Amino acid sequence: MPVPVHHRRRTVGGVDVFYREARPPGVSPDAPVVLLPHGYPCSSYEFRDYMRHLGEHWRLLAPDFPGCGYSATPEDFDYDFDGFSRFLEDFVDALGVDRFALYLHDFGTWIGLRLALRHPDRIAALIVQNGDIYEDVLGPKYASLKEVWQMERAEGLAQLRPFVSREHFRDEFLNDVRPTVAERIPPDLWELHWTMMTEQRRENAARIIYDLKDNLRWFPRYQAWLRAHRPPTLILWGPQDGYMPAESGSAWLRDLPQAEFHLLDAGHWLLETSLTEAVDLSRDFLARVHPPPREGA
Repeated sequence: MPVPVHHRRRTVGGVDVFYREARPPGVSPDAPVVLLPHGYPCSSYEFRDYMRHLGEHWRLLAPDFPGCGYSATPEDFDYDFDGFSRFLEDFVDALGVDRFALYLHDFGTWIGLRLALRHPDRIAALIVQNGDIYEDVLGPKYASLKEVWQMERAEGLAQLRPFVSREHFRDEFLNDVRPTVAERIPPDLWELHWTMMTEQRRENAARIIYDLKDNLRWFPRYQAWLRAHRPPTLILWGPQDGYMPAESGSAWLRDLPQAEFHLLDAGHWLLETSLTEAVDLSRDFLARVHPPPREGA
């Protein structure tokens, strides 16, 4: 049965942070946790419905990163993957969460894995959904970014700034899904998130996109971590994705051959169009590898 999603604020590392929380009614904060770091150009909004349906048995936590969604945009924050990863660690520490299943999607994949690299003992399981860490199978939409990454930083940022636009947001959310799937992706995604883009946030976005080229050098480290620790893993993949096609999803099986792999009739934002399948597969997986306490236990 769906549960309410609560909308909360908390100061984390001096930053006013907005986050969403769903949890079993009447259950202590010790219920097993699922941590949901969001992707770009989104916020915790992407998990709003997923949380309602899994919150009956798990405590789900989805923060808006600094400079995203309803969280503050401090000038002195490090808006890079290390900065976001440190924030994510500070966030779970502030809420007294020690161990959790980690949902990896889009930018949240690299942010979450950097946290896992530092604290492998805290990771109970992974749910991977359209997050790429294999350079040889990046999709064709990366071609224009690779051209920008060849430029010096100032020139590259000048090319990227106009790219951060309402039209770009729409393209990011629709991506390469076929028309019948696109009809099920609400325009709220790009309209809502574009209204939150201040001048500082637009500049931050351009810098983060340019710095993606440095993140590629982390890919072998992420892969080595998977081989070393072999966390229980569920892979949910929307292959209608110009950045991360089906091959980007199956590549995870190179380092996690035991992972459960599912291709859904969806694209990059599959929780908008394949929510029921994603919830059912997640619930079954989590019940086995990160189970809630038995009633009366």
